[in-house]
Amino acid sequence: MNESLEISNVSLVLSTALIILAVSVDFKEKIGLSKDIIIAALRAVIQLFVIGYVLAYIFQVDNAVLTLVMVAFMIYNASYHAHKNSNGLRHSFRTSLLAIGIGTGLALFILVASGTLDWTPSQIVPITGMISSNSMNTIGVIYRTLRTQFQDRRQQIQEKLALGANAKQASAGILRDSIRIGMTPSISSTKTVGLVSLPGMMSGLMFAGIDPTHAIRYQIVVMFMLVAVAAISSFIASYLSYQSFYNEQLQLTID
Repeated sequence: MNESLEISNVSLVLSTALIILAVSVDFKEKIGLSKDIIIAALRAVIQLFVIGYVLAYIFQVDNAVLTLVMVAFMIYNASYHAHKNSNGLRHSFRTSLLAIGIGTGLALFILVASGTLDWTPSQIVPITGMISSNSMNTIGVIYRTLRTQFQDRRQQIQEKLALGANAKQASAGILRDSIRIGMTPSISSTKTVGLVSLPGMMSGLMFAGIDPTHAIRYQIVVMFMLVAVAAISSFIASYLSYQSFYNEQLQLTID
């Protein structure tokens, strides 16, 4: 490896100045996020070192079953964290697991079946990480949007219910807005890729010496994939979650 690309232990330690800078801003503005910043930084260091050694082993073994286990673990972990951010929404873990699992599964199936990817850990695991993390963030947006929309439109929904609408009919506008808002970040990223943001996968491949044309093709596939998965995850999460805001008597349960 080129020595100029190596980061020494001293340089790594000195990089904590960036975290100190973030904490300083927090203290100055009295935001109250210092503890979260420090914990996030420590977890990132520990988790990255652990997963780095785990991935090195998985890549070396190159076993199809072990790759599938890693994919399942990443989907489960993303679902769990999406569930934690649901603020007590009913059945949120099951909803998150279905949304992330179906979206990730469909994307991987299409990519492997089309010959874009081979079922090897060095290709499947990083792509799964991109898909599941994007789905996790999308579902988090869906949960927040649904809660906000049901609170803001409470009177409107009650009027529709009083006129004989069922839960789906009364929630139709909220579902459309929820799906639209969930998809918007991925669409916006796709619009500005290469102009505002430099895509990580393409830059990483070119940084590693891959021909730019191949790197660009992979990045195009990734961007299309993320938009599709965001749509699937938004649709599933919205339609599985809205009923949680009603009880058996078709009354709103949100305050």
